[in-house]
Amino acid sequence: MKFLTFSLISVLFVSRGFAWPSRLANREASRRLRGSRPLSSSPHAVVNSTSNGTDSQSDPKSYAVTSSGTTLYDEYSTNWAGVVIESPPTGQNFTTVSGTFIVPKPTGSNGSASAWVGIDGDTASQSILQAGVDFTISGGKVSYDSWYEWYPNYAYDFSNFAISAGNTITITIHSTSSKAGVVTLLNKSTGKSVSQSLTAPSSSTALKGQNAEWIVEDYEQNGSLVPFANFGTVTFTNASASTLNKTLAPNTGIKINIVQSKKLLTSTSFTSNSVTVKHT
Repeated sequence: MKFLTFSLISVLFVSRGFAWPSRLANREASRRLRGSRPLSSSPHAVVNSTSNGTDSQSDPKSYAVTSSGTTLYDEYSTNWAGVVIESPPTGQNFTTVSGTFIVPKPTGSNGSASAWVGIDGDTASQSILQAGVDFTISGGKVSYDSWYEWYPNYAYDFSNFAISAGNTITITIHSTSSKAGVVTLLNKSTGKSVSQSLTAPSSSTALKGQNAEWIVEDYEQNGSLVPFANFGTVTFTNASASTLNKTLAPNTGIKINIVQSKKLLTSTSFTSNSVTVKHT
């Protein structure tokens, strides 16, 4: 896939509305979620990639990658990179989303990012059930936090769940109903796991089961995005999203990349069972 040049991004990229969940650990921080995907009529993206590998600007209002007759749209966000499946088969809801990744070691002096898996939060923007791992570097020192959240409630850290660079973590999000669910993190490197049962904060924040996602996020703290850490690469393997009777692959979803200050900060790719996000 070919990406936008920065100059073209600066002309066509627009900010979208976001929901605003928050995070409470030793600090209180707000986590900003993407709003619904812009319609193709929005001034959003740029290039159509044709089957012969050449590019054409036949539609300056939508960015499409055409493969095997299927058109998939790429999007840009100030804080989300990864893949979102926007809708399950008609009449079905996502009930389980999972993915496994190797914990990266961020580089540089200061910054943070978060890798997580979730249900809803995109087109179903009123709620999201999610869990993940934050990786932070401060003064050259690296630390990790694992957490769970049912937006718009606060997110909370798991305790007594040690994480180190290079550990293999599996995240599983499972909704038992629209108003109840369980999140589980398994550290396959240590054999330890943690889980938490959660309920919807209110009837209006019940899950719709419309979205499944695997995301690396630049989250907000005190009203501003934290410096985005150079995390290298995060690859979610064994990535799948299931309804009661069907499993969907991540390459049926939409790729998202982070653009900040007119700069493209990530590169996202997917296969039938993986999602890879690279810091550029």
